[in-house]
Amino acid sequence: MNEKKDLTNAQRFIQAYNNIDYTIRTRYNLNRSMGFSELIRRSVALNYIVRRYEDDLIDFGRLRNAIVHGNEDFIMAEPHYEVVEQIEKIERLLTAPPKALETVCRRDVLTISSGKSMREAIMLIASSSYSNIPVFNASGEIIGVANGQKILDSFGKFLISGGKADVFLDNVKIEDMLSKIENSNYYVFANKDLTVEDALEFFHENSKLLAILVTKNGGAKERPLGIITGTDVLKMNNILENY
Repeated sequence: MNEKKDLTNAQRFIQAYNNIDYTIRTRYNLNRSMGFSELIRRSVALNYIVRRYEDDLIDFGRLRNAIVHGNEDFIMAEPHYEVVEQIEKIERLLTAPPKALETVCRRDVLTISSGKSMREAIMLIASSSYSNIPVFNASGEIIGVANGQKILDSFGKFLISGGKADVFLDNVKIEDMLSKIENSNYYVFANKDLTVEDALEFFHENSKLLAILVTKNGGAKERPLGIITGTDVLKMNNILENY
């Protein structure tokens, strides 16, 4: 049964507004006496959804004051249906955000051993059409991501320095390449509860990020449950837009 069907637009609006207010204050331990507009401005740097809908939320704060004028038992105006739909959408995104593992993660995660040759890595990337492949060492720990572009860059530098192509392809191991780049800047771990908004925040904060590796507890010694790459950013934005 839809609990909202018997509520007026104003009641639905106030309910969503209060849930947003409570969620943000509780999540970031912000002062209860802080006004809603200031609350939103303080949260912009902390939350992707607040940042994305900052102007809407500020407007909704003003509208809330116009609707109830300090007394939620006395409704002075009814907001438009589309306004109610929008604030309820933002409420859903903040209180029950979509999980990345359920919506955007590629679940068939290919992996490769760190002891494999560059030839084997290139062939795997070419045959799979995946440009980012997690690399495991002999201890079963993820030590990096084999990225097609970075392999090409390493190959080119090797040739420029006078190296032979066959030597690079057959004698250089993946772990050798990873040790020569700042690979830790290009991937991060996250646990299975990662939300789509948090995944987007990772990419927003690090322009060099190639992949997010999702494991059960966010550890490097766990098998990846899913992987998110920079090519998924548009898809994630669409998920949030239509959530």
